[in-house]
Amino acid sequence: MSTQQAASAGTDAITLEIVKNALGSIADEMALVVLRTAYSPIVRDSMDFSTAVFDRAGRVIAQGLTLPIHLGAFPAAMDNVVRRFGTAGKPGDIYIMNDPYTSGGMHLPDVYLIQPVFYASRIEGYVATIVHHADIGGMAPGSMAIGATEIYQEGLRIPLMKLCDAGNVNDALLTLLETNSRMPGQLRGDLRAQLASCKAGERGLVQLLDKYGADGFGSLVEALHDYAERLTRQAISTMPNGEYRYEDFIDGLGDTPVPIAFRVKVTVADDTIRIDWTGTDAQVQGAINGPFATTQSVAYAAVRCAIGVDVPNCEGFSRPVQVYAESGSIVNPVEPAACAARGIIAYRMFDVLQGAFAQIVPDTIPALGEGGPSVVSISGRSLDGEGGARGGNWLITDGVLGSWGGGRNDGCEGIANPLGNLSNQPVELIEARLPLKITEYGFVTNSGGAGLHRGGLAMRRAYELRSDHALLGLRSDRRAHRPSGSHGGLSGSPSLNLLTRDGQSTLLPTMPGTVTALRKGDRFCHIAAGGAGHGDPLTRSPQAVREDVLDERITAQLARDVYGVVLEGAALEIDERLTAEMRTRLATLSWQERVARQEALFLQSTDADVAAIGKL
Repeated sequence: MSTQQAASAGTDAITLEIVKNALGSIADEMALVVLRTAYSPIVRDSMDFSTAVFDRAGRVIAQGLTLPIHLGAFPAAMDNVVRRFGTAGKPGDIYIMNDPYTSGGMHLPDVYLIQPVFYASRIEGYVATIVHHADIGGMAPGSMAIGATEIYQEGLRIPLMKLCDAGNVNDALLTLLETNSRMPGQLRGDLRAQLASCKAGERGLVQLLDKYGADGFGSLVEALHDYAERLTRQAISTMPNGEYRYEDFIDGLGDTPVPIAFRVKVTVADDTIRIDWTGTDAQVQGAINGPFATTQSVAYAAVRCAIGVDVPNCEGFSRPVQVYAESGSIVNPVEPAACAARGIIAYRMFDVLQGAFAQIVPDTIPALGEGGPSVVSISGRSLDGEGGARGGNWLITDGVLGSWGGGRNDGCEGIANPLGNLSNQPVELIEARLPLKITEYGFVTNSGGAGLHRGGLAMRRAYELRSDHALLGLRSDRRAHRPSGSHGGLSGSPSLNLLTRDGQSTLLPTMPGTVTALRKGDRFCHIAAGGAGHGDPLTRSPQAVREDVLDERITAQLARDVYGVVLEGAALEIDERLTAEMRTRLATLSWQERVARQEALFLQSTDADVAAIGKL
């Protein structure tokens, strides 16, 4: 096909669809390369990474089916690449960075590798990967110390620079990175996976350039941006104009947490949306501040969920969406605010935006889920080299997810929050690699918020230490401020962190400011929050309630005391007369009284130490 023919084909819907799908396939192939070649469990098993393809101007034109939380993270980084290097790059160059304040990064564990793609001696596009590295240095194993007060404590800051110069790897930089990492083998292996992924992306993009020519491909890309913008504007234009507000909270940091407020105003004006975080609390002395790239990513992901239209993953989508946050706020911090654990506020921002969009498109948005994955970090050092790393270091950064809120259907379990396409790590691999035993892994009875459509059940995971010493770090939430139900649905259950030593359990904070020392035989159990319910529980089908009891999702007592469904006999048959009477009595209770009943039955179902639970 000639350049002129390709350019004219840019307006052809079939050609545009072919190119869109081809670009998506390139990004997905890049993701598969990372998945199959990465060394660290957080990448290979949890799948904490993303891939993307860009046009010659550095604009996103495709993203792999990986993490929505990274959706808006690439543009800020690419602006820096284009501004810094422009057309001065050479074939074989690969750039690296992770710093939020100088280079557009999100937090230090997320390392970007970006490669310009040359065609006919000119840069015609870029390919990039973001990978969450197991350890990039800093004051805590896993490089996500909740108690960090400035970014200098969190690990190595990598400004935008070259990892490869005309194909030559910067070995000095690699040595520096490895020396500062507790898991150098995993770091080098994951970087190699990123390099291989970029090479695969380069091959795919060059094939498209061969097919359509540089100018023809450029015309198609412009048409793709315009198409994404047009679809987005059309979807927004169906929403009612107005201002919609919502607020929610993170429980807070440390042993005496102070709630942190997130407030948003979403303004729909014809075919545009403005998301304004004015009024959100100021940045904090802790590692949960979210650089503005994170705030943009969350906004774009929430808008995609709300519009319900299959829009191409290209930058044209973001043109009708404006995002504003006050400088110095927790959603737009200024240097040197710590941000390594910023994921927790990303998920809270997503919840807040879901609450706002539920007022705009109520039939589309479900009740709130667990509030994002909890992160359990356990690390140690073994003199006999246990764990397989240099120096005997071993580390797990384990995400525990997830439970969705009820919506058009019951909330699902074991599926990542919509903002993060992650995966739970397999028990067998954890126990094979690390001196840990997983003593419990499953759902918690009575934990999903009751509703016409109930919330997903909470996830429970317990770890027993088999080595002499280890350190435990936590990032969790949703204990004091539980996932909110919608349309009369009840709240989800609270999260719990229980450390059991010598038969005695202690309730740990949701986000302790320091790591907790473990010794052999200690058992740590994390119970994530349960998803919230959607709709009045008293309108749920009695048969659906009975099936939940038979499946051991809820107890017969909760069926009676919260749903008003009375089950009799060994077969648990529905007593229709008593059910009608019970539902009439329950209808006289306040929403708060019904939530209290549900929570009491949840706590009974955890089988945890009564003294520890009593501190809630």
